[in-house]
Amino acid sequence: QVQLVESGGGLVQAGGSLRLSCAASGSIVSISTMGWYRQAPGKQRDLVASITRAGTATYVDSVKGRFIISRDNAKNTGYLQMNSLKPEDTAVYYCNADVLRLTGMRNYWGQGTQVTVSS
Repeated sequence: QVQLVESGGGLVQAGGSLRLSCAASGSIVSISTMGWYRQAPGKQRDLVASITRAGTATYVDSVKGRFIISRDNAKNTGYLQMNSLKPEDTAVYYCNADVLRLTGMRNYWGQGTQVTVSS
């Protein structure tokens, strides 16, 4: 089995920063694309940023210039550095990864971590 465990969420004032981590564990051969999604109350879950194994990152327009996605392939861990946070960034943030196991590729989700930005 594979588990993705997020950490680093919390309550922060507008303009502040948080760093989310996503640690993958289990029977992992390698991890392809990793991504961060968020879901605000009453809204759908949307992609925030993603990063390939080679390090190519993409961002949704609303976080460009404020968020930085990164990863440590040796540790099977992904990160999301969130700067200049705004109240509209408030959501549950989920880690997602395409994981290669001996039995093949499969997509996994973490349990989510709450980020609350106060005005």
